[in-house]
Amino acid sequence: MKEKERVKDHLNELQEVLGKEYLKENVASPYDYISIATEGLNANVIKNFRGYFDLSLNETADMLNVSEPSIYRWTKANKTLERNVSIKLFEISELFLLGTEIFGSKDNFFKWLNLPNTALGGMEPQELIEIPEGVSKVRDILGRIEHGVYS
Repeated sequence: MKEKERVKDHLNELQEVLGKEYLKENVASPYDYISIATEGLNANVIKNFRGYFDLSLNETADMLNVSEPSIYRWTKANKTLERNVSIKLFEISELFLLGTEIFGSKDNFFKWLNLPNTALGGMEPQELIEIPEGVSKVRDILGRIEHGVYS
């Protein structure tokens, strides 16, 4: 598949992950995340994200580095998410779609996320997702796996 088609497919799938009804704009490029996040995403995108990837509230709160009660209050109040939370949600969603594609299924990808990884100093990829720059480090490892240069 050509890279442009792949990116377009990922962006379309990303809209499904977060919920087309909550994205006010089309996501035409990864840079659209910033403008969409600045305008604010409805907190209910978190419900869609959790449902799509079959994640618990606890797992989701950990990844977003927020509390479970905060997510509950935000979704109940139909709140607009802060920019940084919105961007983090975009990044994690994109990472999970890429991982699912590379590993062939959500199950295989989530198993990999929870295994110690020598390229990450023995840490599990899941542990890095909640920290700053962690998503990009996991994405780098996925890129290496995809291109056969994983070490």
